[in-house]
Amino acid sequence: MKDLEGSVFDGVLPDLPELARALELQQRAARVGFDWCQLPPVLAKIREELIELETEISGDGPRERKLDELGDLLFAVVNLARKLKLDPEQALRGTNRKFQRRFGIVETELAKQGKCPEQATLGEMDALWVQAKHDES
Repeated sequence: MKDLEGSVFDGVLPDLPELARALELQQRAARVGFDWCQLPPVLAKIREELIELETEISGDGPRERKLDELGDLLFAVVNLARKLKLDPEQALRGTNRKFQRRFGIVETELAKQGKCPEQATLGEMDALWVQAKHDES
C-alpha cells in the first residue's frame, strides 16, 4: 500500500466564500478522476438531493438534517455550474441583482398605490412581481 503524502485538498483556503470553496474542492477532486464525465448524473444527483431535502421537510426532521440536506443540494448545484463551465458566484450575484431590481419595482408600484410591502398581500406582491418580470423580457 502506498503512503499518502497529502490530500488533494491541501492548500484550499478555509476562508473562501463557500460557493467558491465548493467549486475548488470539486475541481481538485475532478483532477484525480473523482468526477462524472457527463451531465445526466449531475442532474440526477440534484434531483436526489432535492428529494432528500423534501423528505426532511415533510417529516419535520431536525434542523440539523435539513441544514445538511440543503448543503448537499447546494454542493450538487455548484457541481452543475462547474460542469457547465459557469461561475456559481457570478450566477448567484446576477440573480441577487435581478431579485433586488424586481422587488424594487414591486415596492415602487405599491408606493404608487399608497402601500408599503408590509401592507400588501402576497398575492398583490406576486402579481406585481410577475408584471415586473414580464416587463423585463
